[in-house]
Order: sequence, then C-alpha cells, then structure tokens
Amino acid sequence: MASVLTQEVQASPGRRRRLLILAICCLSLFIVGLDNTVVNIALPSIQRDLHAPASGLQWIIDAYTLVLASLLMLSGSVADRLGRKRVFQTGLLLFVLGSLLCSLAPNLELLVAFRALQAVGGSMLNPVAMSIITNTFTEPRERAQAIGVWGGVVGLSMALGPLIGGFLVDVAGWPSIFLINIPVGLVACALTFRYVPESRAPRPRRLDPVGQVLIVLLLGSGTAVIIEGPGRGWTSPVILLLGALALLALLLLPWWERRIAEPLIDLRFFRSVPFSGATVTAVCAFSALGGFLFLNALYLQDVRHYSPVEAGLWTLPMAAMTLVSAPFSGRIVGRRGPRLPLLVAGTALAASGLLLTRLATDSPTALLLLAYALFGLGFGMVNAPITNSAVSGMPSAQAGVAAAVASTSRQVGQSLGVAVIGTVVTTAIVGPFTTGFAVASHVGWWIVTGLGLVILLLGLVTTTPWAARTAAEVATRLDPERSRRPVG
Repeated sequence: MASVLTQEVQASPGRRRRLLILAICCLSLFIVGLDNTVVNIALPSIQRDLHAPASGLQWIIDAYTLVLASLLMLSGSVADRLGRKRVFQTGLLLFVLGSLLCSLAPNLELLVAFRALQAVGGSMLNPVAMSIITNTFTEPRERAQAIGVWGGVVGLSMALGPLIGGFLVDVAGWPSIFLINIPVGLVACALTFRYVPESRAPRPRRLDPVGQVLIVLLLGSGTAVIIEGPGRGWTSPVILLLGALALLALLLLPWWERRIAEPLIDLRFFRSVPFSGATVTAVCAFSALGGFLFLNALYLQDVRHYSPVEAGLWTLPMAAMTLVSAPFSGRIVGRRGPRLPLLVAGTALAASGLLLTRLATDSPTALLLLAYALFGLGFGMVNAPITNSAVSGMPSAQAGVAAAVASTSRQVGQSLGVAVIGTVVTTAIVGPFTTGFAVASHVGWWIVTGLGLVILLLGLVTTTPWAARTAAEVATRLDPERSRRPVG
C-alpha cells in the first residue's frame, strides 16, 4: 500500500500538466456526451432507412444510456484496481470500435447491439476520468473549479449534439454521426498514453457481481416494461415477467448492498443531503433532456417537415445558452457554491416546459426560440452543481465512486425521459402523426415542467446549513481523518 501511495504522490503533475490532463478527460467526456444527444436528430432518418417503429427509436437511445448507467460504477471499481489510465484507454478503443460498427449497421437490431458496445466503452470513460481529475487536482478550490469545468462540458456536449448531428445527417447521412467519434477517440487515446500518469486506488474496492447483476436487471427490465408495454399489452406474459424481475431487483438491491462490506453502491452516501439531492437532480434534469430531445426531433422533422440541418439549427438557442451558462455555472459553483445555479436551472427548465405545453403544429417562432433558450439556460446551469455536490467533501478514495453514482443518475434519467415521456406521448396521439403529435406532446411538456420544479425545490433544500452538516457527517464516517482537513 505504501508503494502505491508513493507512486501517486510522485506522479502529481505541475499546473500546466494538470490542465492538459483535464483537457484530455474533458475531450473523452465530450464525445460520450455528444453521442447521448447527437443520435436524436438522426432518428427520423434512421427510422426511414431501417424501417424502425417508435419503440425501436427509443431503444436506439436507451440501449446506450442503459448500458452506460449499468456499468459506470463497475468500471470505476475496475479502474481503481487495474489502473485508471489503462481502463481509460481501453474504454476509448471500445468506444471507437462501437462507433465504427454502428456506422455500418444494416438493420435496427444490430444498430441497437452496437450502441450497447459503444456504451461499454463509454462506461470506462466518465467515472474513470473523474477519478483521474480528483487525484490530479488535490487542492480543494482548484479541484472544485476543475469539476466545474467537467460539469460544464457535460452540458455543452449534450446541447451541441442536435446541431452537430443535423449538419452531419444532412451532408453525409446518419452513419456519419458515429464516424465522427473515431478520429476524436483515437486522438484522445494517443494523448492519454503520452500525458496521463497511471494511478490506482491505495486499496481497491472489491467487486460486487451480485449488486451489478441486480442493477442490470432493474434498469433493463424496468425500461423494457415502459417501452414495450403499450405495444405488447401491459398484461402480456413477457411484460408481467419483466415487471416482476424489475420489482424483485428493486427490493433485493438495497438489502444486498447493506449485507456486504464493500457494496457497489455505498448506501451511506445517501445520508448526505447534498449527495442525495445531486442524485435526484441528475435524474430529473436528464429525464427532462431525454424527453426534450426526443420530442423535438420528431416534432421539427416529422410535424414541421424541416430537414435534419434545419432541425439542428432550431435548437441553436439551446446550444448557445448552454455554451454561455455551463462554464459560468462552473465558476459560480467553484467560488460560491451550487445554490444559485440550481435555482436558476430549476426555474428555467420549468418555464421552458410550461411554454411548450402550448405547442401546436404551427407554433410561432418566438415561442419555440424562447422555450429552447430557456431550456439551454437551465440545462447549462445544472451540470456543474450536480457533480460538485456529489464529489465535494468525499475522501479522495471515494470520489470516483461518488462521481460514478452521479454519472449513473444522469444516464438513468435520460433513459427514463426517453422511455416514459416518449411512451406517454406516442400512445396519446390521435389520428395521423403529423396532426396529432403536437397536442399529444403536451402531457410530456407538463412532465418536463414538473421536473424543473423538483430541481428548484432541491436547490433550496440541499444548500442549507443543515444539508452541509449531513455531508460533513458522512465524510467523517467514510474517512475519520477527513474531519481534520478542510472540506472542498
């Protein structure tokens, strides 16, 4: 153990090298986040080329986000044991391979399978990169600022997805949205090999295969029930079996995690109000994002008949506001804490959803642009406080796991947003899709409004002195030595 600790101390780089490592980690995050949203704008083109039903479109998105959500914490634990740099590079190569195969997929089933392979690689990037960052930036204030940049990149990559995807689909077809990942991924892999030092946890956490299987069953079966239920029938044997599996996994998971010494999800984390709030905020914000992108891709292209590039340009106000607000939010969090960004985020997301509850086939330009800009403002503001609240105050050895829980919550949220909002809206359509979609989407926009209000409430509750005390108590339980050091 002493030799490993010495290795990490000696590997501590200078400031310029630290900033370069942060840039490399953010580059990997950018392509993973971009892939979360760039595919949405291509859904109508994929639907036409591969003859995919509405549920198939949902699976193209959720196969990626569900596998990410299922494996993030496992990948973080494996990286702590085998070496963060090694696992990070492996993830980049798998992501590149999955992207190449997606671009060549001849049918819906293979595209969904290759999206899952992409996600296996992506799961090795986000939590591992966060572990690299938290072990590179050891000074609390500098670490908070680095995490703020990290959180800002999450929002920026996802906001730019529809814009970049629209241009690529219009110019080169939907396979190009996957091909763009290949050169970026290879460059990131080469830079990692050259500049990122290897590191491991002083005492790697044991693997939890039972907990991992339960998480896969819970997320996979639960999402399958939501997506396939309307088509197969809620009382069909397959749906009832999947529902029973999801319920059983939901009941067994906390029971099992309390019984083992080193669980996949340390339930003690959730005694920290800021950490629990960050987890719920991530689910709400990314559920709103998943629903927003899914509904808008179909509305702009199938209802208003815009081309992919035109649909991407319509989301430019969202991307622009995220571009401005995400780094600004990171700076505010680093200097003043997460309260103000959370309040702004919740208010803006709720206002955007409320405006879109009036959506019609011929809604005025001003309504759409204002709603998109408000959504971009809210989404840009929310990411930095999510990551900061999840990681700040945690011991370095636990920071990667805490970040993985936050990242998992993001992916779970996006999966739920696509599954729940997509299913609720598509089953509510009356008559032809072109004329019935806008009215049917109102229920989805009311859900987005409610999610924004929940974020606003959490921003008020989780940033109080009482909440800070709960975080300090959890940090002390996890690492008694922490009580003698300043909390970042």
